[in-house]
Amino acid sequence: MKLYSVLEINALLQGCIIGDTSYSVSSPEQIENADNSQITFIGSKKYEKLWAGSKASIAIVNNDISISPGENRAFIKVANADLAMCQILELFAPVYEQSDIDIHPSASVHPTAIIGQGTRIGAGAYIGPKVQLGDHVIIYPNATILDHSTVGTNSTVWSGVVIRENCHIGANTILHPNATIGADGFGFRPCPERGLAKIPQIGNVIIGDWVEIGAGACVDRGKFSSTIVGDGCKIDNLVQIGHNSILGKFCIIAGNSGLAGSVTLGNGVVIGGGASIKDHTTIGDGATIGAGSGVAGDVHAGKTYLGYPAAEARTTLKQWASLKKLAVNS
Repeated sequence: MKLYSVLEINALLQGCIIGDTSYSVSSPEQIENADNSQITFIGSKKYEKLWAGSKASIAIVNNDISISPGENRAFIKVANADLAMCQILELFAPVYEQSDIDIHPSASVHPTAIIGQGTRIGAGAYIGPKVQLGDHVIIYPNATILDHSTVGTNSTVWSGVVIRENCHIGANTILHPNATIGADGFGFRPCPERGLAKIPQIGNVIIGDWVEIGAGACVDRGKFSSTIVGDGCKIDNLVQIGHNSILGKFCIIAGNSGLAGSVTLGNGVVIGGGASIKDHTTIGDGATIGAGSGVAGDVHAGKTYLGYPAAEARTTLKQWASLKKLAVNS
């Protein structure tokens, strides 16, 4: 276990040291739970009050910190403590041993598949006909990649992931356990003979670079063309993205949210947990949808919508305040 001094950590962060400590730290921890061998973070002024009761010897703090570290303790002041925290977590991240076998003997790799240099395929994985895996891809045990699909350089496909036929995954992308890419979209129509007739889903899914798809999330294939997830999007666990939806760059969708078919998100859209977006809805660049909201119509760029049915946050908050008054006065 490697220990780091405050000087060594500051060499990484390029911040400003306030105070001094003789302790070196072995790991990061939440401010309430840290001991004197650990480093913590104060990313907001509302957490400053917790420092006095914390046993941490070093804290990463924002430049506008209004408290002092105290005896035998130190702050490292940075422009953004949350981003600095990412660097610290990477520094202390455990390194797990990788298999020394590029392709495990129990993996099934079709002879027409193209496998890049340095790519590793775990036990029980299935790689179908004419699949293309870029360089340094990691396929964990029991993942499935079906015919004509592609996975870009440096991407990671965790156990249980299913990538169905003709879907395309970009570079530096992570698919977490049991994510499903390219399942059939939910398309049915009433039919006198069969009750509900299934609409064939003949499109695919295209996922950009630097994307993360959370555990158990589903991205359905398009009915005609492609369901698209833009570069840099981060999709939480158990999110549903319906067929032919198009996500711009750097969108964030929190857990248990659902996009119905043909939803369009601009760049930088943020959707809170448990939100529902109606089919054929467009949400503009930089808009925010509050957790648990139900969006039934288009949302203009930069707006914040909240509630069920969702409306501009200011309107919804006024409605809630009025309802609270009615309840108190009734």
